Amino acid sequence: MSTWHEYVQRNGTLPEWPYPINYDKVNEVVTDVLVIGGGVAGCRAAISAAGKGVRVAILERGHAKRSGAGGAGVDHWHGACTNPCSKVTPEMYTNACYESMQGYTGAHVRYIITREGWDTLQECEAMGVRIRDVNDEFKGSDFRDEATKLTFAYDYKNRHVVRVWGYNIKPAVYEEARKRGVAIYNRMMPTSLLTEGGRQGGRVVGATAVNTRTGEFYVFRARATVIATGGAGRLYDFEPEVTASGSMSDVNSAGVGQAIGWNAGAEFVCMEKTSPGRLTGHAYAPYSMGGAHNTYHGTPIVDADGKEVPWVDAFGRPLQKTSERFQPTKGQPFILGEGIGISYYLEPFRNNALAPDLPERIREGEFKLPLYADLTRLPEVERRNIFGMMVGNEGKTRIPIYDTYTRAGFDPDKDMLQAPVMDPEGYLHSNFWSAGINAPPTVRSLAGGGFLVDWDLRTNLEGLYAAAGGTIFGGGCHGESHTTGRYAGRHAADYARTAPEPVVDKKQVAAEKSRAYAALKQDKKGIGWKEINVAIGRIMRDYCGRYKNETTLNLGLRLLKELRETELASAYASNPHELGRLLECQSLISVGELVMKSSLQRRASSAILDFHRLDYPEMDPPEWQKLLPVKQVDGRVKARELPLDFHLKPPYSPTLEENYQRHAGT
Repeated sequence: MSTWHEYVQRNGTLPEWPYPINYDKVNEVVTDVLVIGGGVAGCRAAISAAGKGVRVAILERGHAKRSGAGGAGVDHWHGACTNPCSKVTPEMYTNACYESMQGYTGAHVRYIITREGWDTLQECEAMGVRIRDVNDEFKGSDFRDEATKLTFAYDYKNRHVVRVWGYNIKPAVYEEARKRGVAIYNRMMPTSLLTEGGRQGGRVVGATAVNTRTGEFYVFRARATVIATGGAGRLYDFEPEVTASGSMSDVNSAGVGQAIGWNAGAEFVCMEKTSPGRLTGHAYAPYSMGGAHNTYHGTPIVDADGKEVPWVDAFGRPLQKTSERFQPTKGQPFILGEGIGISYYLEPFRNNALAPDLPERIREGEFKLPLYADLTRLPEVERRNIFGMMVGNEGKTRIPIYDTYTRAGFDPDKDMLQAPVMDPEGYLHSNFWSAGINAPPTVRSLAGGGFLVDWDLRTNLEGLYAAAGGTIFGGGCHGESHTTGRYAGRHAADYARTAPEPVVDKKQVAAEKSRAYAALKQDKKGIGWKEINVAIGRIMRDYCGRYKNETTLNLGLRLLKELRETELASAYASNPHELGRLLECQSLISVGELVMKSSLQRRASSAILDFHRLDYPEMDPPEWQKLLPVKQVDGRVKARELPLDFHLKPPYSPTLEENYQRHAGT
């Protein structure tokens, strides 16, 4: 069996398309709940909805057995605040996130996550995912509870982040969905949401899609729909030969869920918030290099002469012992932990970390490059846990890092991992492998914005719910995606039980089919999808980078519109796969427009949003400390103002728990 490249080199021609193509065939699928996106959130939404006794279908861009950002596995689960060892309550955790982000995160979503995260994880255990140290590998360690055999990360005292052996977590939830009778449609490119009467803003009654192997067109009719797709990983940059292995995210994600929601009239918030593109691929393979962050938290870092870099607590006070790196210090109620979808941490909840003045000390010659992660200086049980258990289960690391390095002879008992050699400023953040300083400063990542949902995780559109991490305002990472999917799925099922029969608008379907297949009718000399994707990234970098103003944003919108109407309109697809990629480019343009139009609404700069308007340089003026939800009405942008604590304002109750009890359902 050879690769595509080897086949072309050997035969001098491209292989014939291996699947039967039938562009003219239209398939109709009728279901009660349609889940768009078959990642961990989508599978959990489907399982939850099916448990209510309704018909459920998943529409998945890849193959649901391993697809999505969580498809490769996970090594720790945040937000398990109700586990029997936790000293952190859901309210404590939610308030810590909300206060750290100065209100710019969906606290209601985070409360749902922490209220149900442990329950969701236990369901994963019942599906065959190992969440306990059943073999007593770490018996007696500081991070293990002897009664439950649970092990914990970051904060060994408060124990709200559970370590898991999650390499098989995606196949486990996929098989559970199949057992529940969920109909799974793989290799499907979603192209639109269908609405009553074909009206933007109307009740969502299903979706359309193209099969990227056969080219067949699908019309899904559903009483309720859940969007559980990933982020827009290729919005600011697209260099697949360079960035794919160096990205922590799934570069196949093209913001499709956000795009079809935006075009249907769904409301979004905080889409103007971006962050440096540390995980976009201008880096090394995740965890392949030395570092002291996330999975490698607590690892000693030494310089070329073996001199160890000091650690400090959240307040900058020196830590003397290795064990102190995993404990809260004086003045800290608990440590939140990294990787939960927030960009700022208040000191009382911040991780212990390497000395923050490390870049300056490197410049002054106190520490000599290169730096190394010296696992040999850790206690043996910590060393085995980090490189054995955690690197062996974290997404994108089990095979490319753990298996490859082990086969090559790497021994954490004897060897060190070199950190990248960078400008000194690159060592300000201890996630050295991400090499953020090597990414161009105009390369950004979407960071925390998404669908605005209520306490039922329902959007402003009747019949449409949203879940997953980067897709909704207030989402987090792997465990949070499971939990929001589980919650949204059961609410969608409850709605579907009494919802009217979905009726699709034939004119809307016909128009969508014509749009989806337009690239098949173009001249074969037309531009390809890769060139389009590169152009999208260039426009976003040039006109919607870190620094922007009204003129650059409007120029960017004009260029995206011209790109859609000229080069993309004349682009050619030679097979269903290329057609799917061109449709992804349509989605990326829609997400880019959403980001720029959201940015135009905020006429002030904001440190917490890392949002910089050159024409409105004042940072965080009080009158602009608010949310600015945006949606489309008849093709025009409509914005409104929303207080940061809207989740506790009427019509909602004044406390988190009251709202949860009113809306959680069973």
